[in-house]
Amino acid sequence: MRLRRLAVPGSHFRRQMVIGSFIADFACLRSRLIVEVDGGQHAENAADAERTAALEAQGWSVLRFWNTDVLSNIDGVLEAIAAAVAARDGASRGATPTPDPSPQGGGE
Repeated sequence: MRLRRLAVPGSHFRRQMVIGSFIADFACLRSRLIVEVDGGQHAENAADAERTAALEAQGWSVLRFWNTDVLSNIDGVLEAIAAAVAARDGASRGATPTPDPSPQGGGE
């Protein structure tokens, strides 16, 4: 997969990255985003659901794509990944909270 084509500044994906007892197909440390590319053997696989839940419990977000989608629609897959990176990066920074208004009504 050509994750280098992502148009998200600062995103860097590592292949076959070990995370705990799992090996992620691709992972971006900064965004804590994992991309898994699944073949037919993963259809309705309970182990995949458990694995995803364990990774999410560690603060990772997991995106799954079928091999056929990657091969036939790489641009769509890359767009989905770029959107997830942007969303994760925005969520990790968080919005700066605005202070509550003065209880006296204006602070004068």
